[in-house]
Amino acid sequence: MAAGLRGEGGAAARVAIEQVSPAVDGGAHPVKCRVHEQVRVGADILMDGHDRLAAELRWRADDEAAWRSVPLTLTGNDRWEAAFRPARIGPHTFQVTAWHDGWETFRHEFEVKHAAGVSLRLERQEGLQLLREADQRAGQDAASGPGAGLIKRALRACAAPEVDAEPDAALIGMLLSPALAQAMRAHDGRPFQSVSAPYPLWVDRPQATHAAWYELFPRSQAAEPGRHGTFDDVIARLPDIREMGFDVLYLPPVHPIGLANRKGRNNSLQAGPDDVGSPYAIGSPDGGHDAIEPRLGTLADFLRLVRAARDHGLEMALDFAIQCSPDHPWLARHPDWFSWRPDGSLRYAENPPKKYQDIVNVAFYGPPPRRARKLGLWRALRDIVLFWAGHGVRTFRVDNPHTKPLPFWQWLIAEVHARHPDVLFLSEAFTRPKMMYRLAKVGFTQSYTYFTWRNDKAELQAYLQEVSQPPAADFFRPHFFVNTPDINPAFLQTSGRGGFLIRAALAALGSGLWGVYSGFELCEAAPVPGKEEYLDSEKYELRQRDWRQPGNIRAEIARLNQLRRANPALQSHHGLTLAASGNERVIAFARATPGNGNVILAAISLDPFHPQTARVEPPFALFGAPWPDSLVAEDLLADRRDTWHDARAVALSPDQPYRIWRLSRHG
Repeated sequence: MAAGLRGEGGAAARVAIEQVSPAVDGGAHPVKCRVHEQVRVGADILMDGHDRLAAELRWRADDEAAWRSVPLTLTGNDRWEAAFRPARIGPHTFQVTAWHDGWETFRHEFEVKHAAGVSLRLERQEGLQLLREADQRAGQDAASGPGAGLIKRALRACAAPEVDAEPDAALIGMLLSPALAQAMRAHDGRPFQSVSAPYPLWVDRPQATHAAWYELFPRSQAAEPGRHGTFDDVIARLPDIREMGFDVLYLPPVHPIGLANRKGRNNSLQAGPDDVGSPYAIGSPDGGHDAIEPRLGTLADFLRLVRAARDHGLEMALDFAIQCSPDHPWLARHPDWFSWRPDGSLRYAENPPKKYQDIVNVAFYGPPPRRARKLGLWRALRDIVLFWAGHGVRTFRVDNPHTKPLPFWQWLIAEVHARHPDVLFLSEAFTRPKMMYRLAKVGFTQSYTYFTWRNDKAELQAYLQEVSQPPAADFFRPHFFVNTPDINPAFLQTSGRGGFLIRAALAALGSGLWGVYSGFELCEAAPVPGKEEYLDSEKYELRQRDWRQPGNIRAEIARLNQLRRANPALQSHHGLTLAASGNERVIAFARATPGNGNVILAAISLDPFHPQTARVEPPFALFGAPWPDSLVAEDLLADRRDTWHDARAVALSPDQPYRIWRLSRHG
């Protein structure tokens, strides 16, 4: 018997079920979708001979006993398909079952022979036998339904007046009727039934695939220069952030910052008395990961911020960084949770040649030879997430998860989801592609991506295709951050305002998830010479800003976010179709919902310095055969409608480097 396939008896299944999709590593990890999203399942189903098959897609939430089901339809070349829409968040399972369809086999042969004028006396007797068996099964079914009566009527008609007589036109019509076929399907004995392996599915809330993130440092939000900001200062900025259309407010760690080896400005090893240190050096005598930095406020103040953000339509995302200052209380209470060098000194965090003198990492496993996992540490870290989830935080951005054990993440995320299935985890893992994918497979909801370093047309096209199509799209949700406190991309350092507009459009239109680190809207780009880092980095000092200074791109960001909310095609990473532009400095692509009820076409210049022209080819093929002769193109930036019959000339400039249209069939 094929692996993962069950059939009647102990021999190999007569009905084969193969290549079930979607499936992640053959069902080893869950496929991901959002609640009410259509999940289209396909399978190759085949059997010896020419008899007909029937197949069914089953699904259920994992805490439900009963299966829901829908028939699979043959689409050609032994490929069968059906779809369902899960109505709840949390773990689900689906599977495919198939069997020999005796009635449909009879019905097909009966119809063909009738059309050929062949005698149907024996076929009548064969049909009678099938009807008798179905009638018996219906009688044993307490909930047999209205189809049982139809089977009885067909049985009486087929048995009278003489069973060996040629059936008349009325009987032929009854035996071939779709209504009787449906009734017989409901009471099928399902001979030679095979059942595929169960396939896991994780269902998330809509924010898992569609969100616009804004990152800020609370301590920099004070209106007065030099004053340490508080949560109240962040509350004062909420209308400003919501005005730009963001719906997730993301905060770096808000916990007490250690004094030992505290970093000074620009990552200096010498901190002055007024230096605030890096928020990633977590822990001091004031507490650890479940405490609040006193200068920001209290836990009550933080919870008030969470409520205020919610009132403004913003969800709170909190950083979960598994690293400690040497002052963290765990060092004294649990020294065995950390790594120690042969001379007895602490092993500090390193990413050679970088060294983080203000941070020490925990050790997830004990020393050799046994290397058992440190259960106390694992539970403590889980309890930190549960603590903040219990206080209303439902989204966590996880710092450098690729440097921690994969089994730990699989365990922790499952533990949290068992209590709070609506919690989302964003993986901040700028690492090897297969590791990024593995983190998504073991449970991370979303992931940072290589988008940050994809700049020319060919690499952007290749990356957009990779993350928008299976297999990656079945489990990996790309989050297109344009910048971060750690990454000041080289493209932005030299491209001016036009470059910021380009990257905003690529991110906001290229994925359902995108985010900015504050200052992006002001086109901040001053680098540490020769590095992709910010000069005077906010990680080490306070940075007050004029949030409406000249040259900002606030209005453009707000319009992009408005269009994303209004168009479902822009609310996931699926549905990408590349479009020809005739210019290597202009990328064009369409995004469409299933069934193409909403189709968005974008053309984006990749040149921040010079005007570019393109001849954009609209995706006529998306609208099905026969292709429409023309499309209605609604210009979403100019509020104008045109009819496109073929490729359209488009002019782009550094001041307006992108165009966006909503397409529909003409007439």
